[in-house]
Amino acid sequence: MDQPMTGRLLVAAPLLQEDSFRRSVVFVVDDTADGTLGVILNRPLGLPVTDVVVDWGALASEPAVMFSGGPVGVGSGIALGAAGPDGPPPGWSPLEVSAPASALTGIGVVDLEGPAPIPGTALGGFRVFAGYAGWSVGQLAEEIADGAWYVVDAVAADVFTTDPRGLWSRVLRRQGGGLSLLSTYPDDPTMN
Repeated sequence: MDQPMTGRLLVAAPLLQEDSFRRSVVFVVDDTADGTLGVILNRPLGLPVTDVVVDWGALASEPAVMFSGGPVGVGSGIALGAAGPDGPPPGWSPLEVSAPASALTGIGVVDLEGPAPIPGTALGGFRVFAGYAGWSVGQLAEEIADGAWYVVDAVAADVFTTDPRGLWSRVLRRQGGGLSLLSTYPDDPTMN
């Protein structure tokens, strides 16, 4: 893994059956010498964002629910926001993405402890995740080498998709070739 991972997607291989990551699409928020941190983009929860972060809830992208970001730190939250016509939200820090992820310019982490934006502020997207996915140094590279994850480029529409349940298939389909064929992989291949 020589290329920086921040701003890229980790798409779970069909054979990765661990409940936490089965058919998940993870957006890498931070990749440093200390490890890698990401959030699962396709695990919406039934809990409205307004029930958790009242002052920010009106800004949430549809579906306006909390998302399970991963199995680590489930008592904490990470918010991602995209600058819109009114600029970025308060407390926004842009992701440090490399050239292949230039389509993600304008996406960053939002500090929910700060003041909420003025009601009616237009953002390019806003989502709140409970927990995150994390890997220690070398752990993710090993999982990728073992074939558990496909590393692909992200687009802003992936992060704030209105159809999170279909994201796994859509991301694989747009890759072309063999990964595109995997987009139709059955949930249970023994039933095929």
